[in-house]
Amino acid sequence: MSLWVEEYQKKLATPDQAISVVKSGDWIIYSYAANTLPILDMALAKRTPELHDIQLLAGVSMRPHAVIKADLRGEHFTWDCVHFSAIDRKYYEMGRAFYVPLRYSEVPRYILENLHRVDVLMVQVSPMDKHGNFNLGPTISHYRAAADKAKVIIVEVNEDMPIAHGGYGNYLHISEIDYVVEGGHTGMPQIPPIEPAEVDKQIAQYVLEELKDGDCIQLGIGAMPNVLGSLIADSDLKDLGVHTEMLVDSYVDMFEAGRISGRKKQIDRGRMVYTFAGGTQKLYDFIDNNPQVAGYPVDYTNDRTIASMNDNLVSINNALEIDLSGQVCSETIGPRMISGAGGQLDFVDAAYNSKGGRSFICMESTYTDGNGEKHSRIRPLLTEGAVVTDTRPMVQFVVTEYGIANLKGQTTWQRAEKLINLAHPDFREELIKEAQKLNIWRRSNR
Repeated sequence: MSLWVEEYQKKLATPDQAISVVKSGDWIIYSYAANTLPILDMALAKRTPELHDIQLLAGVSMRPHAVIKADLRGEHFTWDCVHFSAIDRKYYEMGRAFYVPLRYSEVPRYILENLHRVDVLMVQVSPMDKHGNFNLGPTISHYRAAADKAKVIIVEVNEDMPIAHGGYGNYLHISEIDYVVEGGHTGMPQIPPIEPAEVDKQIAQYVLEELKDGDCIQLGIGAMPNVLGSLIADSDLKDLGVHTEMLVDSYVDMFEAGRISGRKKQIDRGRMVYTFAGGTQKLYDFIDNNPQVAGYPVDYTNDRTIASMNDNLVSINNALEIDLSGQVCSETIGPRMISGAGGQLDFVDAAYNSKGGRSFICMESTYTDGNGEKHSRIRPLLTEGAVVTDTRPMVQFVVTEYGIANLKGQTTWQRAEKLINLAHPDFREELIKEAQKLNIWRRSNR
């Protein structure tokens, strides 16, 4: 029996034994994205009556959590979230989740310097290899920093987790772990494909026309970036690279269609770089033991200096609304949280600072509220309570189904004119009147 197997056996624990170390007042770094904790989550939920003031730091939830169901009034656990998925947004609407405003690139530093303590790290991992390593699978993100700060580390082993190559920071070693809980085959959370609307296809087509051979692609979350991936797969583009925060199914489609080689990249040449991944089983199978895919901590993938070392870095992300000066909100509707800042600003900044790079903010020109009333996403001013995700000097290309406009270096009146041309025709006259009130409309413009 090897040294590492002996140590593994000494640290092997039942879920209840491992969770027994949690005490009231603890700060716990919990599940993130595809690395969920179905076994430990149920064990912690069983202790709900005896625990108080537990802070759970999590984000991008891909499975519901037993601790929320066991504590519907939030008297025992607080859900502190760095980015909302649909599940986290439901917790927020229940009054259970609180957002942590930050740039995604800064999360490791936030943990190490700004979080006053990490009492427990709980993380899902792959089975231990012969060298004593537990792979972090599809979510590298901030876990290395969390492990460096945590007083206690508990791993939940998932037999179904893919083995992700790195980079660095993509594994934990048995020597630094306190408890090992065997979870068996708990599967990987699936994100089913979103059926794109016709408007998504129109917007994606505008962006596709701006792409060229050798571009290095970053796609955000949502239907439009995914449909763009499908269009790229069907195009004649070649030698594309990948440097992104989230790896999704459309990258697999592009790779299998022969569009991605990574040979034109300046760093991590030939490798698809990401910090976390989420999608269908097709994506997890693609990641598994694939040396062409490299997972890194987020302070590498999203760092402007590093990402912009790749020439022709192209960032493609969604937004909820934009005002006539070019301020972009991608995380709230008024004061109501929808998602989070995530890494959008990181990549908007990195793409523009890349030689030949471009960033695209994409959105449908309108949305329909719960009462069936249509509203423009291009507004004179952002909705009261809305936050600014991308400041107006940062924004480059804006795309709707009515076209594409470059705002870089444009005056306020030029921005207003360009954005009104991207708005739905039903709202353009009203927007012109509002622009006149704001003194950003030249009388000669029509």
